[in-house]
Amino acid sequence: MSLSDIDRDLLQRCLSNGPRAWEDFVDRFLGLVVHVINHTSQSRSIRLTAQDREDLSADVMLAIVSDDFAVLRRFRGDSSLATYLTVIARRVVVRELLKRKTSSPSLSNVIDRTNPKNRVPLSEERINNRDEVEQLLRSLHGPEADVIRMYHLEGKTYQEISSSVGMPENSIGPTLSRARAKMREAGTE
Repeated sequence: MSLSDIDRDLLQRCLSNGPRAWEDFVDRFLGLVVHVINHTSQSRSIRLTAQDREDLSADVMLAIVSDDFAVLRRFRGDSSLATYLTVIARRVVVRELLKRKTSSPSLSNVIDRTNPKNRVPLSEERINNRDEVEQLLRSLHGPEADVIRMYHLEGKTYQEISSSVGMPENSIGPTLSRARAKMREAGTE
């Protein structure tokens, strides 16, 4: 898709500092920027606060206006302006998320789920009450009990459990789910 007439006009107005050009640009593309922020953070399993989203939106917009709209001046028109801005926004967001991951309390506590050692489905939660786990373990035997013990009491990852019990890694989650179902049936969850 090539550059539309509306976007061509908006781009020219921004580059010539036309009246209300920047406000019109923000009105037209802020939703796209927020979508890119949400998609990029979700694909990396990073939870963002409203403040994080505002800050990242500002970072993207600042990147666009910096050096007298250098990013817009480099646009060649080979694609739609929205496609070009999506790429720019994604680059800025990834860079900022990597920078902030170590410094922001809301981002630094995130588990990097792209690392196989840390991969735990979002739907699986550890049972925090040790007594509940102990009670569940009394009703289970064999590998099922081992999986529950290692996951809930020892805090091991799916990969570590898989290596220890010789069960495929993709079977750990279903085993945990079956055990929880047994616990619910027993009326203890």
